[in-house]
Amino acid sequence: MSEFTVELISVEEKFWNGPAVEVLARTTVGEIGVLPGHIPVFGQLAEGFTVTIVDPEGERHVAAVDGGFISVTPTLVTILAEGAQWANDVDIAAQESVLAAEPEGTPAYLRAQARLSAKELAV
Repeated sequence: MSEFTVELISVEEKFWNGPAVEVLARTTVGEIGVLPGHIPVFGQLAEGFTVTIVDPEGERHVAAVDGGFISVTPTLVTILAEGAQWANDVDIAAQESVLAAEPEGTPAYLRAQARLSAKELAV
């Protein structure tokens, strides 16, 4: 099976650097799915969504991202996120209370929405 390298980097740390067979992300112009050999693309990540990395063993790694950029070449996908959190690290109760307290569409609301979506996708 063909592979490519994925780097998921936030302002604070490098979250992922390794092989993958698929990446799914949401840009400001729509959903993007990346497979090995994809044509070069550069896009802005939409706030309030997730990135899914599928490794060569078929395991899905889901992270909430707080905007940023995605750069795609045939052999490398680089995701530069303003912030990121793995789905397994999401505190559901804390994120639900943010959704209840914040007006819809605010940055805090979108971050909480992304984290809850990541948790749902990882199940």
